[in-house]
Amino acid sequence: MSRICLALGLIGLTAACALPPDGVSEADLARYDSAVTSLGCTLVTEPDYLAAGIQTGLTREQLLEVTAYKLSSGGAERLPEGGIKLTTGACA
Repeated sequence: MSRICLALGLIGLTAACALPPDGVSEADLARYDSAVTSLGCTLVTEPDYLAAGIQTGLTREQLLEVTAYKLSSGGAERLPEGGIKLTTGACA
């Protein structure tokens, strides 16, 4: 759990730019959205991130970068108890 907190803290530092991460395609972003939607629209725990990684084929680093992108572009919001919630598409 502390890894997730640290990772989300790092996401906050990189959230200033709203450009998709290098090496992540539009198809990857769509798979990310689909995976997070299947998890109840949230990524909170380590198992959530593992499941999203399996479903998308993205590395852990790529998942964190896409999460930072979603936060900075308004496609997700931080949850008070930790983690994120998508705010677009089926999760709106």
